[in-house]
Amino acid sequence: AILNGLKELPIKRGSSVLYLGAANGATASFVSDIVGNKGVVYAVEISQRSMRDLIFVCEKRENMLPILADARMPQNYFEDVGGNVDVIFEDVADPDQARIMNENGRKFLKKGGIALIAVKARCIDALEEPKIVFAQARKELEKEFRVVQEISLEPLEKDHVFFVLEKK
Repeated sequence: AILNGLKELPIKRGSSVLYLGAANGATASFVSDIVGNKGVVYAVEISQRSMRDLIFVCEKRENMLPILADARMPQNYFEDVGGNVDVIFEDVADPDQARIMNENGRKFLKKGGIALIAVKARCIDALEEPKIVFAQARKELEKEFRVVQEISLEPLEKDHVFFVLEKK
């Protein structure tokens, strides 16, 4: 997204970030570096195998909190996150990516907060034209958010679009 024209990175020093789909923690650790010791990264991951690696990363970073949970069920980790966050970053490969973002945004993102999501067309519908999948995802996301920027991730990521969203 940065290479393809992201206008502004909303993750800043001191930000609180809900990171959905943290996997082994590689990218989430970069977010941890940006927010620094006054910020926090709530790293949600569903896979127990990936969680083992994520915990190892989090042990070295006091501002990263690993949460073993399903991003499709934010009510299950509400107490772990607590209040509202400044930014949600979603990196899940799920046909319901937009719905997952909307539900987490309603529950955790402060008004005016920013959400970042890489929509993966082939994870949503492997047979549909990606442009149609992106348009459907955008329509769903616009129920909860204002689209600030839409960025194609081609040629770096095939059939991916990155949305920068602001909570209404």
